[in-house]
Amino acid sequence: MKVTLSALDTHESSFTPLVVIELAQDVKEETKEWLKNRIISRKKDGGAQLLFRPLLNKYEKETLENQNLYLVGASRIRLLLGAEAVGLVKECSDDTMRAFMYGTRHNFKGFDDDNDDFLTMAERQFIIKHELESLRARDEKMIPGYPQAKLYPGKSLLRRLLTSGIVIQVFPLHDNEALKKLEDTWYTRFTVKYQPIDSIRGYFGETIALYFGFLEYFTFALIPVAVLGLPYYLFVWENYDKYVVFASFNLIWSTVILEVWKRGCASMTYRWGTLVMKRQFEEPRPGYHGVLGINSVTGREEPLYPSYKRQLRIYLVSLPFVCLCLYFSLFVMMIYFDMEAWALDLHENSRSEWTGILLYVPSIIYAIVIEIMNRFYRFAAEFLTSWENHRLESAYQNHLILKVLVFNFLNCFASLFYIAFVLRDMKLLRQSLATLLITSQIFNQIVESLLPYWLQKKQHVKVKKKVQALKADIDATLYEQVVLEKEMGTYLGTFDDYLELFLQFGYVSLFSCVYPLAAAFAVLNNLTEVNSDALKMCRVFKRPFSEPSASIGVWQLAFETMSVISVVTNCALIGMSPQVNALFPESKADLILIVVAVEHALLALKFILAFAIPDKPRHIQMKLARLEFESLEAFKQQMKHVAENLKEDWREGGKESAP
Repeated sequence: MKVTLSALDTHESSFTPLVVIELAQDVKEETKEWLKNRIISRKKDGGAQLLFRPLLNKYEKETLENQNLYLVGASRIRLLLGAEAVGLVKECSDDTMRAFMYGTRHNFKGFDDDNDDFLTMAERQFIIKHELESLRARDEKMIPGYPQAKLYPGKSLLRRLLTSGIVIQVFPLHDNEALKKLEDTWYTRFTVKYQPIDSIRGYFGETIALYFGFLEYFTFALIPVAVLGLPYYLFVWENYDKYVVFASFNLIWSTVILEVWKRGCASMTYRWGTLVMKRQFEEPRPGYHGVLGINSVTGREEPLYPSYKRQLRIYLVSLPFVCLCLYFSLFVMMIYFDMEAWALDLHENSRSEWTGILLYVPSIIYAIVIEIMNRFYRFAAEFLTSWENHRLESAYQNHLILKVLVFNFLNCFASLFYIAFVLRDMKLLRQSLATLLITSQIFNQIVESLLPYWLQKKQHVKVKKKVQALKADIDATLYEQVVLEKEMGTYLGTFDDYLELFLQFGYVSLFSCVYPLAAAFAVLNNLTEVNSDALKMCRVFKRPFSEPSASIGVWQLAFETMSVISVVTNCALIGMSPQVNALFPESKADLILIVVAVEHALLALKFILAFAIPDKPRHIQMKLARLEFESLEAFKQQMKHVAENLKEDWREGGKESAP
């Protein structure tokens, strides 16, 4: 007789496991019992009122490893109440988007008392995460069994458990059946097609769906540039004056696609409900530390850290370190130019086929070194930004993005600017740009997707053999799934994915008049990137928690800044071309003035286009205005009702006091 896993055989009721909590192997029993009680206790008693069960029962623990794995779920009513608590927005029967309320649940489209699909699995897991993170210390002074792990009223228990090493990780489980359906419509067949963005959103949440939506949109937006650039590459390679039309088209294109994306993004996020979702008050990030005090805004007890100390760390440590890294990047760049000069001298002396191939070797080596330096710098930037001790996660992310963007921009593009404006060697610029673009794309595909997938496949085989050897007489499907997923790498967010697109956008737009074929290579890369990133999300990394998002955030500003820089770069390159210089043989001052005037005119055109194209479609603006009007009317009615109640109480009080 087979012994079944106890996760689904609870004494209350069977529940669908949504989230896994892994504890350290040496966690004390009293700590486990305390954590269990806090998770399953009622909300009014300070608990999360969730369902909580060990992965293994006492019989299975005797022979199986990984005894400190626990499954968390919730009843259907608890999830609906949680949806109201986090402010999820759903579509009503009258086609408007409103914050979900349990009391009016029957007014929402798709809701039925017998329908479990009203909330997507990503939303359910987000609710579980929110409830776990909302567990706060009450009168405990420490975590039971760990006197060194201090607590204070209002402290997040989950964050304290994670920083103390008691909880190793918390991650959402994959739904294998839903994942298989998603894969079949997403990436298993390599064809050029639209991605199932709504299905991606339902499974992974809005943040990841927006990334894949932007990747798809950006790829299709590159096609006109790639098609237009191909004949320029083939027929008018050296006639730089003819590139004026191509470069001007690219500059207008870069503005239009970013503005149109904002409109498409607004339509998507309105449909998903995140555009009208109210932002919650940000809690201190997990790594934030300081002297215990009272927050003057919330009135809660929390760590306080003086702002001047943070500023000193930023300006006296972080800024000099970033400058040192930038200097080192420039030093490596000069070594690259020495290698280029050596390869060129060798080729001119021998003129052989091998030395012709050798001309590309310095650029390939430099491209690989750039990628390695970017990754090492990323680790250093994360450490420094964490050490700066920012209170909010948003502040931490903004400072990290600023550090990484500055270094990556200089590291990737400094050599191209040097070749273009100091050496003025357009042939070398084309060669370097092509080599950097193609090498970085191949390197990223291997490091980000293919290598992790290969390692994950090996791990999968190892876990399967281990499960079969440990316990041959149990139905270990769920056990195997949990153990396999806990060993997967953790997806660290869309930061690196957006950064890769940002650098690609720079290669395409900054020097478009010199290498018009860049857009074609970008399109080819992105067609494979869609599939490799999908594979990475589904089979390489743990399933990430859903994060509601209304836009791509600070990356929109980063792309817009790059498009402005591209105007200056392309105007300068065209002004430096021999054909344009031949038009002003005597007066270079006139040439400079004309180039500056054209650059200003193009910048003005960009800003006019950005202003003329609304960020949100008209019908979305009308719906948002309608919601705001209804909210104000509801607030007025509420205030009127409160005033009438106060007036009535005053009258009743007057009657009672009358003789």
